[in-house]
Amino acid sequence: MNIGIKGIRRVSATATVALTAGAVIAGGAFASTAQAAAAPKAPSIVAKGGFVMNNGTGKTLFTKAADTRRSTGSTTKIMTARVVLAQKGLNLDSKVTVQKAYSDYIVSKGASSARLIVGDKVTVRQLLYGLMLPSGCDAAYALADKFGAGSTRAARVKSFIGKMNSTAKTLGLKNTHFDSFDGIGNGSNYSTPRDLTKLASSAMKYSTFRTVVKTKSTKQKVTTKSGGYRYMSWTNTNKLLGTYSGAIGVKTGSGPAAKYCLVFAATRKGKTVIGTVLTSTSEATRTADAKKLMDYGFKK
Repeated sequence: MNIGIKGIRRVSATATVALTAGAVIAGGAFASTAQAAAAPKAPSIVAKGGFVMNNGTGKTLFTKAADTRRSTGSTTKIMTARVVLAQKGLNLDSKVTVQKAYSDYIVSKGASSARLIVGDKVTVRQLLYGLMLPSGCDAAYALADKFGAGSTRAARVKSFIGKMNSTAKTLGLKNTHFDSFDGIGNGSNYSTPRDLTKLASSAMKYSTFRTVVKTKSTKQKVTTKSGGYRYMSWTNTNKLLGTYSGAIGVKTGSGPAAKYCLVFAATRKGKTVIGTVLTSTSEATRTADAKKLMDYGFKK
């Protein structure tokens, strides 16, 4: 009788172990399935290259040809601003007199303009707004002329572009090179979605940069040649501002080789995602691409 009972107990114990193991396996399979179902599907974008990361942790959230070198258009101006803001003893309120050379450059290149007027005195801070909001190549020229070293304008511009490249090297941007202060290059102005995102992340550490790139529009009082004043109004080319919840920047770009580019960033519930799309097909598609990638980044 006792033997029989022991036997029954042994079978019951074995069955219990088997059932428990089965439950664990089933539970694990169920959990894996649930996790797979919960994981967001990576979006499809029109742009030839894309990259998104968590700005707080640096974790990569999305890549598409993220290390392929491409023309960057006016997203180059992120580095222009970054170099200026890194100057020792920078006085944002120091004034720069607008030169005819800046105006002539805009006309000769058919470039985007902050509509600076020759003879006006504008502050460095105002030039940064003119650089980043309407994407003024005249503002970029003025900043390069101001912060480059040399006895001639050509030397100062060359020096400034040198600073852009040395900064890229310092930041570890191995697939980035600049041959212009504004993105209107000579075939050697390139970067990648990953590098541009890292550059933007670095620039966003400067409070002035953050303030400028999240501004939808601004009206700035500048001193005229005669000593009077006028107001300059600039509107941001970044359509994400005001149309995407939490958008905080960063910079648009376009050009014959670059097509349509956008470096973007947004913050929601304390999390900031930052990224880049290069070589999209239109203003509308680059904006749509960026929104898809930020939506995805916030879900990851």
